[in-house]
Amino acid sequence: MANTFLTPDNIARRALATLYETTHMAQLVHRDYEADFAGRQGDTITVRKPAVFTATEFNRTTGIVPQNATESGFPVVLNHLPDVSFTVTTEQLTLEIDDFGERLLDPAMEAMAQKIDRDILSLRSDITQTVGEVAENTGGENYNYPGGAYPWSDSRVLIEAGALLDTKNVPAADRNVVVGPRTKARWMAEKIWRASDQRGSTVGLTEAQFGANASGFTPYMSQNIAGPAADPETGEPTTEVDVAFHRTAFALVTRTLEIPPGAQDAAIVPYKGFALRVVYDYDIKFKQTVVSVDCLYGVKTLDPNRAVLIKGADAA
Repeated sequence: MANTFLTPDNIARRALATLYETTHMAQLVHRDYEADFAGRQGDTITVRKPAVFTATEFNRTTGIVPQNATESGFPVVLNHLPDVSFTVTTEQLTLEIDDFGERLLDPAMEAMAQKIDRDILSLRSDITQTVGEVAENTGGENYNYPGGAYPWSDSRVLIEAGALLDTKNVPAADRNVVVGPRTKARWMAEKIWRASDQRGSTVGLTEAQFGANASGFTPYMSQNIAGPAADPETGEPTTEVDVAFHRTAFALVTRTLEIPPGAQDAAIVPYKGFALRVVYDYDIKFKQTVVSVDCLYGVKTLDPNRAVLIKGADAA
C-alpha cells in the first residue's frame, strides 16, 4: 500500500517548489494568474494590462489634473499544456515525499521549467529592434568600435540596447538581459564582470544570474538560448540571439486546469502564480501506476518596443 503521505496534493506541492525555483524567464516577465479560473487548452482569455500614467507639473492656480486609471486588456490563448507523465513501481510509491521528489519529481519539473522558459523566449520572434550586428575586431578591451557600435560579444552593446529603450520611454527599473552560454563566457572575460558578485532572489535566478547590473540591465544566463546549430532548420538562428527587455515586454499567463471527470487520485495546487495538476492512476493492462503532471498557460508579447535583440553578425 502506498505511503499515506504520498498523495496527489503533496506530490503537487513538492513539484511546484521545484518548478518555481528552476524557472528563469517566468520570473522576469509580467505575470497574470487567477486561482479561481479553471481553463482548458485553447481557451482565449482577456488579461488586464498595467495602467500607464503621465506625470504632469503641478500648477497651483489650476490644481491637479486627474487621469483615468484605465486598464486596457489583451487577449491570450492558453495554448500550452506541458505534460510530464511517468510510470512508478509499487516500491517507489512507498517512498517518503522528499525521496520521491529527488528521484522523480525534480527531474520532471526541471523538464517542464525548461519548456516554459523556451516558450517565453520564442516571443523573441516578435522583436524587431536589434543591436550587436557589427563585425568583431581584435583591438582589445579598450578598442573603440566605428560609430560607437559594439558586437554581441562586447557587453558595452548593452549601452546601445538601453539607449533604444530610453528613446521609447521605457522605465529604467525592471530591465533584464538574458543571454546564452557563449555570450556569458565572452562578457565574463571582461574585467567589470570578473570583479562583480550579485545574487538573485530565488534559487533558480541566483544560479542563472552572473556579474554586475551592467548599463541598467540585470544579467542572466539561460541554456535555452541555443548556440549555433550544426545543421539549423528553417528559421532557426545560426548564433545566439540574446534579449534585453523590460518586465512588461512579455507576459506569462497561467490558469488552473480542471480535475478530469472520474479521477480518484488528483489534485490542483497553486503557488506564486503557478498551478500544477497531478493525477495518478493504476494501469491494469500493464500493472503499473502512472503519475501525470501538467499545467496550463499562454505567452504573449505585450510591447515589442520594450525589448531589444542582441544578435551576432551571422544571425539568420
